[in-house]
Amino acid sequence: MTVTTERATTANWSEPEGVAPRGTLIVIPGRGEGPELYERFGRRIAGDAYRVHVVSDPVGDPARTTSEVLVITTKVRPYVLVGSDTGALFAAGLVASGQVAGVDAVVLAGLPTAAGPAVADGPGGESWEYELAARTACPTHRGRLAGQGLRRGALFEPVPAGWESLADLARIRQPALGLHGTADPVSPLDAAREHYRQAPRAELVSIAGGVHDVLNDVTHRTVAATIVLFLERLRLGAELPPIAVSEKL
Repeated sequence: MTVTTERATTANWSEPEGVAPRGTLIVIPGRGEGPELYERFGRRIAGDAYRVHVVSDPVGDPARTTSEVLVITTKVRPYVLVGSDTGALFAAGLVASGQVAGVDAVVLAGLPTAAGPAVADGPGGESWEYELAARTACPTHRGRLAGQGLRRGALFEPVPAGWESLADLARIRQPALGLHGTADPVSPLDAAREHYRQAPRAELVSIAGGVHDVLNDVTHRTVAATIVLFLERLRLGAELPPIAVSEKL
């Protein structure tokens, strides 16, 4: 498996040597996150032969992130946009507005909603400890967040104006997979559920006990497996035909 990284700009993981690639994923990070924070996710998905590209945080420079998405080669299909936190809003907005063409599906994790409380209103105010707890309960990922890949305090910043209205799920005709923690303190599951009900072809998977960053929470293995199952169904067609079916005994 080849890995290339470019600090604070993009990161890429490819399929194992000798294995044919099965699809292309472009990951858009959330508030304050650097691409390197998605190394574990990228390696795991690439291990199943899906090429993973992580671009920059769009909150800092939306035009740059859009350009990074557009220049990535997506000849290996299906082509899927994955977003976390504000990256999920940005990904949905790119597809809903038609700024990025040819997308086969979207995966949205921890989608922010206007109904969500301000993180600073939580029991820890704007403390680092509270931000960390709101982001993830995974001790390994918490260690990564304490390094150089995160702009601390970013989660307390408001969602950029207009992003939620642009991310109109009713305008996304492609299959959409939503992943959301049941204990998300930033974006309550009930509010997120209402958004997904507007999408013509959405599936919403709730993660028991999960907080805001479900891609990097303690259940990251289950979340990655859920995404791979979605991708495998997508490879069979946009109707997402089932592959593994639980039989009633």
